[in-house]
Amino acid sequence: MIPFPEGIRPDIFTISLGDFKFTLYWYALAYILGIVACWRLAASALKKNELWQKNTPPLNPTKLEDLMSYCVLGIIIGGRLGFVIFYNPEYYLKNLIEVFYVWQGGMSFHGGLIGVASASFLFFRKNSVPLRSGADLLALGTPIGLGLGRLANFVNDELWGRVTDVPWGVIVTSPHSTSVCAEIIGPCIRHPSQIYEALLEGLILFILMMYLAFRKNAFMRPGFLAGIFFTGYGLSRCFVELFRQPDQQFQSLKNPMGFFIQLGETGITIGQTLSLPMIVIGIILLVTSKRSDPA
Repeated sequence: MIPFPEGIRPDIFTISLGDFKFTLYWYALAYILGIVACWRLAASALKKNELWQKNTPPLNPTKLEDLMSYCVLGIIIGGRLGFVIFYNPEYYLKNLIEVFYVWQGGMSFHGGLIGVASASFLFFRKNSVPLRSGADLLALGTPIGLGLGRLANFVNDELWGRVTDVPWGVIVTSPHSTSVCAEIIGPCIRHPSQIYEALLEGLILFILMMYLAFRKNAFMRPGFLAGIFFTGYGLSRCFVELFRQPDQQFQSLKNPMGFFIQLGETGITIGQTLSLPMIVIGIILLVTSKRSDPA
């Protein structure tokens, strides 16, 4: 088994100047780097006129900076509200003020996706940007942010997989991560589900989309790259959920596996429930994407 690396901390450094204190966390850095990478990749794609239908990119670099501002707000607001609504609504209904305590953690990818989709839709309509081409542009760099975010989850010692005995299982020792191992004699060994997601949703999906965008002219089929992203993420997430420890609020004596929708002894988790519509949307986008140039 693999012990959890010693010396890894959620924070990178802290600066203290009198009463002022600033701490930079790996999770925050993952968000920052992911947004910057998405922006730079999109800017690079917009400079290559030959990638787009009629050699015309959907927007100019100046407008791209405005679009990223919209997306940042969508990520923060949507991600937080998604976590509150999808994962623990009863708690936050009783503690409304804590909805704003974003520094305590708790962000939902699906909520962030809805937030970005809503914000970018408003931007696209306001600036007459074709919706499908705009979605392709945003989808291109998103796997980078996903991969970095999952690595940050690993560093934060959170979102572990289920208890396992596979050779690559990770021995965890923190109290909140070993709580489900109370009846196990020996070390608490879990699937490193954060790494599974970083590889599938991040690295592999990123390589695929880069290849399609810059080698196979996927931008010529508006909606195709967005369809690849939606389908790829949805399938990856549904698969990894088979190994991921469910959130504690979904577990009970009658439902020890933490299924959101229970069907006898089996069922589907909240992550799978939210990902299945993504797969459907992705397939629709793939099927309906069309090239303007028959070649």
